[in-house]
Amino acid sequence: MSAPQQLELTQIDLRLSSLRLTHPTDLRRLHESIHSEGGIRDPLLVSTDVEPGCWVCVDGFKRVLMAEELGMTHLWVHTARLDLAHAKAAILHCNQPRAGLSKLEEAWIVRSLCRDDGMMQMQVAELLKRDKSWVCRRLKLVRALDESIQEDVRQGLLSATVASELSQLQRCNQQPAARAVIEHDLSSRECRQLVQKLRDTRDPQAARELLEDPRRYIAPAESGTGRTSGRDPRLSKDGNRLRSSLLSWQHACSRLTDELRRASDADARVLAPLIQDAVAAGARAVRQLETTQSSCSVNLPPTHGEPPSVSPTP
Repeated sequence: MSAPQQLELTQIDLRLSSLRLTHPTDLRRLHESIHSEGGIRDPLLVSTDVEPGCWVCVDGFKRVLMAEELGMTHLWVHTARLDLAHAKAAILHCNQPRAGLSKLEEAWIVRSLCRDDGMMQMQVAELLKRDKSWVCRRLKLVRALDESIQEDVRQGLLSATVASELSQLQRCNQQPAARAVIEHDLSSRECRQLVQKLRDTRDPQAARELLEDPRRYIAPAESGTGRTSGRDPRLSKDGNRLRSSLLSWQHACSRLTDELRRASDADARVLAPLIQDAVAAGARAVRQLETTQSSCSVNLPPTHGEPPSVSPTP
């Protein structure tokens, strides 16, 4: 690897960026780091041997995106003489000391080495310093996953973890399940339950009902109560649906509270109308909860933590 040198941003070749995911959260974190440190300090890694005269980025794709957004014209880079296959392998190796790649990103690298570079699975395993079984699992993942789902992951509509769960379904069932995950904002744990229930059912109508309203049939990922999901035999069908909604409410409130605490003033101002609507909806729900609670003939246990404080809008 060479000593750092400056390179014009327009010279950096991003042909391998399709092997990486760019998460908005990662970009926000990087943006904050750049502001706190006064610039992009870590040099990129580029290869000069993929193609003559080209500076192909191997590590630092997010830094390039941020540099473009900030209007920068130059970045510091290290150069290495890597052919195309070794450049792809370096993407994997460069990220090991950090959070690493998702399984789907690893699968994209393996597929590219096999399909585009004509390598055998054993050769890929040797190049990536992995077992052949690891290579086989990554190939199985990417081959099982519908291309539209992979594109949803690239667009940030689905996480790589959710995509891995969806790969267990037949390709024809992956898109409807993905739509349900997106529309109902299911977590990866909730997606795992959805996938399992879809695999267990043989009734097309039951599958359609599950996809139309998955939260009726699965537990929230985190209820914070220690209570488990599933059907309570003491309850009617409507009662079990209410039980599911109550568990989901606790998860939604917890998640919303965390997101509100992290929200910037600028974002909060833009979202002010939605926040006002949410306050009104929350107030109505709290009033109905209190009405239902007061009408119960049994004494309910005290709630944990602070009581809800919601002020209805006029």
